[in-house]
Parts: sequence; C-alpha cells; structure tokens
Amino acid sequence: MYYSKTFYLLTVAIFLHLFITSCNGISAPNSILIVNDPDEMNQKLSEKIKETIDFATSNKGIVNDSIRLNQTELVNVFYNSNQYHPIWSNKESWNPLADTLYQFIAHAELEGLFPNDYHFKNLKALKNSLDKDSLKRTDAVSWSRAELMLTDAFMQIVKDLKQGRLQPDSLTLNKDSILTNEFFVNSLTNLLKKNTFSELMHAIQPTNKNYWELKKGIKNFIDSMDRRVFTYVNYPFKNNSSKDSLFFVKTIEKRLSESGATMVQDNLPDSLQLSEAIRKYQKQKGITPDGKISASLIKILNASDIEKFKRIAITLDRYKQLPNIMPEKYIWVNLPGFYLWVIDHDTIALQSKIICGKPDTRTPLLNSWITDMVTYPTWTVPNSIIAKQYLPKLKKKSDYLKKIGIKLFNSKGEEIDGTTVDWSKYNKGIPYKVMQGSGDDNALGVFKFNFNNPYAVYLHDTNQRYLFKNASRALSHGCIRVQEWEKLAFFIIRNDSLNLHQTEKMVYNTDSILSWIVHKEKHRVDVKNRIPIFVRYFCCEGKNGKIKFYDDIYGEDKFLREKYFTDK
Repeated sequence: MYYSKTFYLLTVAIFLHLFITSCNGISAPNSILIVNDPDEMNQKLSEKIKETIDFATSNKGIVNDSIRLNQTELVNVFYNSNQYHPIWSNKESWNPLADTLYQFIAHAELEGLFPNDYHFKNLKALKNSLDKDSLKRTDAVSWSRAELMLTDAFMQIVKDLKQGRLQPDSLTLNKDSILTNEFFVNSLTNLLKKNTFSELMHAIQPTNKNYWELKKGIKNFIDSMDRRVFTYVNYPFKNNSSKDSLFFVKTIEKRLSESGATMVQDNLPDSLQLSEAIRKYQKQKGITPDGKISASLIKILNASDIEKFKRIAITLDRYKQLPNIMPEKYIWVNLPGFYLWVIDHDTIALQSKIICGKPDTRTPLLNSWITDMVTYPTWTVPNSIIAKQYLPKLKKKSDYLKKIGIKLFNSKGEEIDGTTVDWSKYNKGIPYKVMQGSGDDNALGVFKFNFNNPYAVYLHDTNQRYLFKNASRALSHGCIRVQEWEKLAFFIIRNDSLNLHQTEKMVYNTDSILSWIVHKEKHRVDVKNRIPIFVRYFCCEGKNGKIKFYDDIYGEDKFLREKYFTDK
C-alpha cells in the first residue's frame, strides 16, 4: 500500500513537471546553476534573469511551484530596458538597496500593507540560505529568483501605495488612477540612480493630512495587536435556506469555541446549547448575556485585531481614491463617523454632527458642489418613501396624508383630496406629487442646502433635532441632516462675500438669513462660489497616534474585506 501511494505521488510530480516545462514550448529554468568564479556571476545571472522572465511571461507569472510574479509585464519591461542586468546583488553579495527593500517588506504592516503580498516568506527563506550557505551563494538560479521577487515586490508596493488595492472608484478625481508602465519603470530607474528609497515611498502616497494621521496610529495598533486568527462569521444568512442556516450554526459554534465559550461537537448544538455558549461569550465581553444571535453580537465576534487591521488597510486605500490635490475649501461628510467638516486650507473650520440614511435607505457616496440654499423649504416626498411607507397606510386610511400635514397634487399642480383616490390600485408608486409645506414641522426643518446629484439628496436641518443625541445616527431616508446648519450657512455666505468681484454686490447676508428665519419666509439664494462637497465612507481615522474605529453601518468594509482581503 505504501509503495503504491509513493509511486502514484511520484507519477503525478513527474507529470506536473513535464506539463510545466512544456508550456508554450518554453522550458522551465534549471533548478540550480553553480558559478565558481564570482566575477562571472553577474553575466550568468543576467542570462538566468532573461530565461526565467521568458518562462514566467509565458506561464502567467509562474517561476516555479512556490513563486509566482504579480507584475510580470512590468518586471519584463524593466529588465528589457536595462539588458537584464541584476540590480539587487553584485557578484554573490547583496546591494545595500536590497536590504532596504527587504526590511521595508518585513515591516510592511506599518504602511497598511501585508508582507506576504510581496513574496516575504519566499524572500526570507531564500535570503537566509544565501546569507548562511556559501555553496548556495554560488548558485545563479537562486540569485535570479531573489532578483525577480524583489523587483516584482517593488512594482507591487509602488502600485499599492500609489493606487491602492481596490478597484478604481467611480467617484475618484485622481488623475493617476491609471498608471502607465513607464511610471513604474522610471520609479525604479530613478531609485537606482538617486538611492532615495524613503523619499520615493513617501512621495507616491497621498498628501492628505488625515491619511498620514491614520498611518501614525498603525505602530501603536500593531504593537499590541492580538494576532490570533478567529473564524469570520458571515451574517445575515438566508432564513429560507436550510443549507445556509446549518452552515451558519456550524460557523458560529466554531467561532465561540475559539473564545472558549463552547466545544465543537460532532452533532450540531441545539438552540439551548447555542444560547448558553452565547451567554458565556457575552459575559466574557462584559455585555448583557441575553444568549441571542443578533447583528451586534456578530459584529463583536468579528471585531478581531486582524479584521481591524484589514479595515485600516481599506481606509488607507480609500484615501488613494481621492483627488491628488483637494480643493482649498470643501465640505467633508463621513457617514460612519456621523460628522461633517468644513475644511478651509487644510484646517477644520467647522464641524457638525449629522444624521445619514438608514441601512435600507443609504446615503449615496458622491462628489458635488453646493449650488443654492433655501430657507423654510417645502419637501417633495421621494417615490421610494411613498411606496414603502405612505401607500400601505393610505390603503387603510385615505386621509392619512392630510392628518400628517402633507398635501397631494396632480400633474397640473392642483391639490387633490386623498379621500377621493382609489389607493388599492397602486402598488409601486402613484401619479401624484406628495409635498409637505414649509414650516417648523417640515421634515427638512428651516434650512436646506442643494447640490447637483442623481439621487435627489441634500443637506438640511430637521424637525427632529433630539436625534442628534443618539450615538448611532443612521436614521434618515437618504438625505443628510446637519446639526450646525446655521454655522454652515454663515460660512458659505462669508465665503461668497470674501470672493466678490469689485462690480458685484451681495443680495443677501447673514442678517438676511436670520430675518427670513425669524419671519418664517421662504427664500432661495444662489451660491456664487460653489463649495465642493465629498460624501465618503471611512470607518477609521487617526488622532494623537491612536486609531478610532466606526461601525460599518452599511457593510461597505465587510464587502471589500470579502472581495480583496479574505486570504490576508
């Protein structure tokens, strides 16, 4: 039996070797090439570099069974431009720049990167053998593999620090969202000439101050990081799928066992056993031991330091999707942080709490400009709210809209009595405009800021100002409610006033706004110097060397983690 199994494995190994070496008619490079004279090493190494690149190019980056290049095309273009000369070693010795790059890879977590994305395990093993084994140092094949892995790692690092690992964002205004081969090749060529590694790594990253504040907090985070790997629990699962629900129970049982709250059994735990295990875990974490499965429980189960590091990595990459140079003045809305900032020359000139959309009516991410402001606005109810909230109630009570102070208008602008409409024949929408008149009870409050966008959302005051006391404020239908709306309005007015041309006159000022509000007058004023607004989703930020995490209210980070960082 033993000999049969051995023969089988040997046959498979030989078959795979023959298959690889015959791919595209290009033979795999030799596994070893001893060069006895150090003065001949560079020439032999150049030959092996070219041979290995040719093979990798024809085999989707594969060098051997453990090494695969990520940026084969860039590596090929670079070495073709320098006639395949080695750059990281010289006559069986490492060049100083190779040690610099190796140390950068070893400590890549400080940059929000993952060392093994840059061949760290293979480089570490190969470097140790080349450093300690005098015979190994005479092998041109080993040096060629180290050479190509370091070059490939460099290209990947530049790409990840410059562009990030996420797919190009449809919102990005970054002109360098697509980089040419020339950019990467020139980066390495200039590095070899100037030997300014740190300066290059710094220069290719965003200049955004908050990006660097977040990076400052990484060292403290990883110094105390719990590196235990816990099972990630996907939630919610499909209630109507027995397969999904069984898999969920198995997964949560395994996760609870990793924290010592239960033991994995051959049979699935019954509801009582699972509830007891959850209670035990909740007691460990100092939270109310109700024994129930909930979104908040799953959030705590998944909040390991390794998962938090992935969220740091995601957030750093989100900064790389912003414009290279942000405007001098702009409005920054961070949805998970529930805040709005007005940035004036890289300084926070104003900050305010916000209320954003609920998970099922998310506030969209967008770029725009404040175009105009309205005092005592009316509110035209979106069709989504009409279909989901109002229509079911109208079918029960046809005068529902009238009772809550909302009017109904036909296509001619004529007001309609809701009791005269047969609401039972409508399901997805209605052929009427639903509008709430201006006033203190209006859902938009007494002030509204408009900006062009395809989602019909805007900034506004609210008639439910008490909600700003809530810690979690994903409560709206999609628009953004601003607590400090008055300060924001005054900033915009002052900005218009400061940027007036000599021939222009302001038709309104802060006194005008205050007067209109006191007298409950509806006015619309154009903003001449339109201030950009960026609505974004950043789940962590750095402050004073520490990192603050926000709840992933829309599951955006969860989606990106599963798409890009599952195997990290």
